[in-house]
Amino acid sequence: MLTVEALKELGANTDEGLKRCINNESFYLRMVDMGLKDKRFETLKSELESGDLNAAFESAHALKGVLSNLALTSLSDPVVEITELLRAKTETDYASRLEEILAMRDKYLALVE
Repeated sequence: MLTVEALKELGANTDEGLKRCINNESFYLRMVDMGLKDKRFETLKSELESGDLNAAFESAHALKGVLSNLALTSLSDPVVEITELLRAKTETDYASRLEEILAMRDKYLALVE
């Protein structure tokens, strides 16, 4: 079940996230639900698989904003990392980084479903 306590257990900074949502817990949890289901996770995956690093940067950057504003730290941190690598067009294994991001998102999504 998606609760503030369950989010904390996964490493979210819920105090910060709640502050950004005027301490309205139900609003915060609704925003978290929407953020976790953002289609840009799948878009990022397909862009990285096709090698379109410019488009992948745009998707990662958008996800970074959403996840950081919600203070889902354990998920936003790897997204921040991949965003900066994509910004610099760094030659690296993006697949393993993407795997880490999607695995963490799945842990969060398990709370929703």
